[in-house]
Amino acid sequence: MHVVIIGNGIAGVTTARHLRKQDSEVEITIISSETKHFFSRTALMYIYMGHMRFKDTKPYEDWFWEKNRINLLQDKVNTVDFAGKTLVLEANAPLKYDKLVLATGSKSNFFNWPGQDLPGVQGLYNFQDLESLNSRSAVIKEAVITGGGLIGVELAEMLVSKGIKVNFLVREGLFWGGVLPKEDAKMLEEHIIKDHHINLILNEELLSIHGDENAGVNAVKLKNAGTDLACQFVGITTGVSPNVAFLKDTDLKIERGIVVNEFLETNIPDVYAAGDCAQLAQPNAGRRPIEAVWYVGRMMGECLGKTLADKKTTYNPGPWFNSAKFFDIEYQTYGTVLAQPQENEERFFWKHPTKYEAIHVCFDKLSKAFIGVNVYGYRLRHEILDKQLREKVSVFTFLEELPNANFNPELYRTNEAAIIAAFNLTYKVDVKVKRKSWKSIFNLAN
Repeated sequence: MHVVIIGNGIAGVTTARHLRKQDSEVEITIISSETKHFFSRTALMYIYMGHMRFKDTKPYEDWFWEKNRINLLQDKVNTVDFAGKTLVLEANAPLKYDKLVLATGSKSNFFNWPGQDLPGVQGLYNFQDLESLNSRSAVIKEAVITGGGLIGVELAEMLVSKGIKVNFLVREGLFWGGVLPKEDAKMLEEHIIKDHHINLILNEELLSIHGDENAGVNAVKLKNAGTDLACQFVGITTGVSPNVAFLKDTDLKIERGIVVNEFLETNIPDVYAAGDCAQLAQPNAGRRPIEAVWYVGRMMGECLGKTLADKKTTYNPGPWFNSAKFFDIEYQTYGTVLAQPQENEERFFWKHPTKYEAIHVCFDKLSKAFIGVNVYGYRLRHEILDKQLREKVSVFTFLEELPNANFNPELYRTNEAAIIAAFNLTYKVDVKVKRKSWKSIFNLAN
């Protein structure tokens, strides 16, 4: 049997690894037009800032693939003949498969702005984006970034590290206002503006991009202000979407992404999809149909590797979680904390009086069930939060166990006493800390 995987990101590579663990005989081929070897896409910013070399971002040595008999083919798939089980490639002869995995990832969203094809206008998703930015950095004195998401923050940090002035356009009246509660957004805005000198322009959008094909971009026009802003670089970080354009005129069922069931099977026999390009027909409660995050690709790959080895495995990611950094502020989210409270929800927000450390807890008004939490400036243990959300514990249990969930090293300052005291004062209750031994903590996680 020949399994072909299109895409060598985390979803495709994890699928290949787990399939090989289960089946020592199957032939596996991974195709990618980006790079020959798998690398950590989340490390692109650290390569640019000089913290890492490209070779340091490759989780496996180059000999790993041959040793594990995983064929690597650097090429572009132009079309797929599903009926004939054949891939038409750009540079190589057509390739036959018995089973096909579509792990084609995402692409940066462009919205047909005039001038968006000029040199110096780009997203930040793949290795070619990094190369393009590197080639132009020497001439960039001032940059414009449009889109207030996590990739935009990463790109801003990258440019600031090179001494480049950054203008950050955000369509909403708050930074990431469509995702974060206003208290969280305000704290992050202060950090971005005050500590990193970003020119954060709220309630503003990109109207058009100006320049010429030789020198590249030299200005943008702002939609609401109607004025021009000089720049030599425009970062497009208005989200990503599944990279599925080359599959559109086929029998494959595609909505926003490639529609799959709980086993990551598509509507075509022997064809599967995983990672950013996959859209679950029936996602679990609290999860989205498409989740373009690293760990989702890894978890999908683990399940799919087993399924391809005739050990059919349901994809079940559990409660939602994610983590990132806003410059110097670590951020974690578990469960559901929407920008606006729902009718059944109560919110509790605590912030350190002098530091960028905060917690925003969401719970049910009537049952007091713990719904979700945002954490800034320190980390909580994933295993404990995941277990609490699965078991639908009360907000009081969440707070009682907060010290045991703290992931920060021993002797670090802790905020739990202040957080719980503030909660008790706000809600006129008497929550007390339940401290446990390390053995008990790990038993709780398991």
